[in-house]
Amino acid sequence: MIEVRGLERRFGEVVAVDGVSFTAGDGRITGLLGPNGAGKTTTLRTLYGLLRPDAGAVAVDGVDAVADPLAVQRLIGVLPDAHGLYVRLTAREHLRYVGELHALDAATIASSIERLVSLLDMSEIIDRRVEGFSTGERMKVAVGRALVHDPPNLLLDEPTSGLDVMSTRAMRTLIRELKDEGKCVLFSSHVMQEVSALCDDIVIIARGRAIAHGTPAELCQRAGEEDLEEAFVRIIGTDEGLQ
Repeated sequence: MIEVRGLERRFGEVVAVDGVSFTAGDGRITGLLGPNGAGKTTTLRTLYGLLRPDAGAVAVDGVDAVADPLAVQRLIGVLPDAHGLYVRLTAREHLRYVGELHALDAATIASSIERLVSLLDMSEIIDRRVEGFSTGERMKVAVGRALVHDPPNLLLDEPTSGLDVMSTRAMRTLIRELKDEGKCVLFSSHVMQEVSALCDDIVIIARGRAIAHGTPAELCQRAGEEDLEEAFVRIIGTDEGLQ
């Protein structure tokens, strides 16, 4: 479970995240939905420790992310917006390296890699260098890094960005499987179709604030719309938002 309370993050005079609060539960898919520049990526970067919050609190499975960031990093798997792969390493070397960073023993790493090869359909690329990989192949490696230590919580920043139709479908299937395993899945997106297809809960972020949250049905009801996209447009167009 991921709990965020009153999260704030500034860059100079710019308030990127302004008092955001929400909870992402275990065995559920929670989506951060908002237009570009709304504060979704900054929120996620603060959650996984890349940025330090200026105010507020973040807890992962009850562990304070500011007080004990290393403990939190063992509890989360992260797919960042920039994948940062090393082009001279093979896919297997990437996974082994991250496993070693998490202090997994050699046998556990080998077993985890074989599981991921099957789960992510990586048999044809696992021993190839990343240089020259397609966007979809790079995404598989990045997802594998996030999952190699089998974390109970996943943070995914626009996980289908740049993927073709078939790769997008495969990613959505994987996210549902992770949910079915009881994991807490939190992902950001501005693609309405993706959020509608996947999410149990939605947090709408606009202008750095969480202006609405609830299930898709609850958000439609509060906005007085039958369609989630229309509800989203109505909500972000309301200065006060819907709480």
